[in-house]
Amino acid sequence: MSFSKHSYIVPEHMVGKRVDKALSELCEGHSRSTIQGWIKKGLVMLDDESPKQKDKVFGGESLEVNVPEIRQGEWEAQDLPIDIEYEDDDMLVVHKPAGLVVHPGAGNPDLTLLNALLFHFPESRQLARAGIVHRLDKDTSGLMVVAKTETARLGLTSQLVDHSLHREYLALTNGRVISGSTVDEPIARDKHDRRKMGINMMGKEAVTHYRVDSRFRHQTLLRVQLETGRTHQIRVHMNHIGFSLVGDPVYGRRLAIPSDCHPELEMQLRRFKRQALHATRIEYIHPISGEHQSWERALPEDMQALVDACELDNH
Repeated sequence: MSFSKHSYIVPEHMVGKRVDKALSELCEGHSRSTIQGWIKKGLVMLDDESPKQKDKVFGGESLEVNVPEIRQGEWEAQDLPIDIEYEDDDMLVVHKPAGLVVHPGAGNPDLTLLNALLFHFPESRQLARAGIVHRLDKDTSGLMVVAKTETARLGLTSQLVDHSLHREYLALTNGRVISGSTVDEPIARDKHDRRKMGINMMGKEAVTHYRVDSRFRHQTLLRVQLETGRTHQIRVHMNHIGFSLVGDPVYGRRLAIPSDCHPELEMQLRRFKRQALHATRIEYIHPISGEHQSWERALPEDMQALVDACELDNH
């Protein structure tokens, strides 16, 4: 079995937490029982020593984990529902709900969209990543394209590379954005927190275009288009310009309830536990037929309720 090494610095706010609890928060997507198993097997090092799961952390320590990697042939087909917007012999457009991980990884060995694709479309096992050509973050909802044949996979991938596959998102930000603009700042993984990405002049090119859809008293609903597709790109770029996404647990600020907001908005803000980001539209040239296709999916119920509350707060 092969392993991938992950390194973390324990944040100060985790002082007093058990090692297994702290690591379950840092190593997102892995169950606490899985992490406890790693500790028992000696796969976890706390300041270069093997800890017990009940040991406490104090903040500032280094945590290193050797995570067992799952090879493609070991991916399990699982009978999970898939919300299909469009399907033909060559490709799919699917709607991914918030909370569903796209692809098995260090923190998510199964119960992903890929596992569902293997069950419903067994032939997809012959394709790289079961035909998945791009991703959405776990807690981002919205539309994705998935290939069912190798020709379609190559065609969709080339459109991602040359930016002819267009993706539009709806993002609710903290603060009032005055006008649309473009953020052109390179992104790389944070050296101290592997969960995070950040602006880094040595990183990969990242370009995000945005315009105002609706402006509220304390928030703004933006329509965002990606020219590139870096990990957490919209979340990083919006935070960089001072307008973090509502509910973002990684890049956002602590929950701030405006003192004079409508009670419904306060309730919805407290209830909303993910980043307010939805891939609402996707447009491409069909890789086989050459037909221009575009699909849209309205906001999911939880984000729509939040936007409605922002609108109510305007009056």
